[in-house]
Amino acid sequence: MKKIVKGLLVTALATTLLAGCGNNANNAGSTDGAASGGGETKSVKLKMFIALPRFKEHFDKYIADFVAKEKAEKNIDVTVQLEMPTSDNAAQILKTRLASNDAPDIFALHAINEIPSYYKAGYLEDLSDQPFVGKLLESVKPAVTTTDGKVVAVPLETLSWGYLYNKKIFADLGLTPPKTLTEMKAVVEKLKANKVTPFVLSYKEAWIPQLVLPLAAGALIQTEKPDFIDRMNKDEGSFTELKAMFDIFDLINANGTDKATEVGGDDGAAAFASGKGAMWLQGPWYAETILKSNPDMDFGVAPLPINDNPDATLINLGASTSLAVSKTTKNKEVAQDFINYILDDTASNAFFQALKFNPISTIHTYDSYPWVNDATAYVKEGKSYQDPHIPQSVKDEVGKGLQAYYAGQLSQDDVLKALDKAWKSYNKVNK
Repeated sequence: MKKIVKGLLVTALATTLLAGCGNNANNAGSTDGAASGGGETKSVKLKMFIALPRFKEHFDKYIADFVAKEKAEKNIDVTVQLEMPTSDNAAQILKTRLASNDAPDIFALHAINEIPSYYKAGYLEDLSDQPFVGKLLESVKPAVTTTDGKVVAVPLETLSWGYLYNKKIFADLGLTPPKTLTEMKAVVEKLKANKVTPFVLSYKEAWIPQLVLPLAAGALIQTEKPDFIDRMNKDEGSFTELKAMFDIFDLINANGTDKATEVGGDDGAAAFASGKGAMWLQGPWYAETILKSNPDMDFGVAPLPINDNPDATLINLGASTSLAVSKTTKNKEVAQDFINYILDDTASNAFFQALKFNPISTIHTYDSYPWVNDATAYVKEGKSYQDPHIPQSVKDEVGKGLQAYYAGQLSQDDVLKALDKAWKSYNKVNK
């Protein structure tokens, strides 16, 4: 995953959470001999960088609980500085921090897209011996494991996604999720005939339109071009092979809500929740925001058709936002404590359930959500693929390119050439 944010500008949200009193929490490792009970109190300042600002309230509470736990169990006063930038800007900000030796102690990254390059650059602490590792589901662990077998992050989001659709609207009109592009066109026409806008469009944030890329790439790699990623990594492929993604993208754009480049993710969620469009090119990671706007909203997840081959209409499976510990942190013990607290035997269930994230651990016993069950039904039928390993820099480029394409500023060929160039640039740095 990825993502999922409000606005194009970075919003640095600093949360200071301090347990106890009378301690100098700004000096990492300082002690206070006058602590309660006469014991020595250690004060640690922990910096966290997590690009999920819409979940700030949930993280604030969970971090506060962690701070209290550290104080009670280890007599450590922890001050947490939490920064939650937008997804569009987070990757670049983090790379700048890491390159300038200003790394946060804990930071979020995309498991599939970013772990390989961040690990190769030496930014990630090896967490293989941490207690949380034994709690991960076997289906989830590979996403945060390096090619040499080291676990370097704790996953937050695992994803089963395609697009979202309004179940009530579909049921009222006797519609079912289409299996081909031709069937999708028929669904669009029936919706329009009944004065229902087919799609909510929300392209203010570049990462949203780029979602069509992994969906199209994954489906075509699964059915027609199994060696596409390998060839792109060798500078032997081209995005012209995936030009078919514009067929579905054009159909969505021609039958969507107005002013897409002025509408961000949260506003898109509100529009979808209020029935302003029957479908939304978006994943279930927006479930919490949708239900906040409309608690009675009944929505489902379905695979996005990209052509007329029903075997290419598939659910995308993967893991996105994960938390890693910086290799250079001076507060390794406390940082690792927090990483393990993410899968705390007592607190983790309520935290993941409140975020509306999928279960990722053997300790997660809460019931799956209806939209998760929708996607799982396709997976059980073999109608899925693993999220393709597309470099984050390429995804960033496609997001900007598709924004410009929607606005009429770039042609399809312009976008495809820019993507080829971005991948070749990635190869030069990472070979």
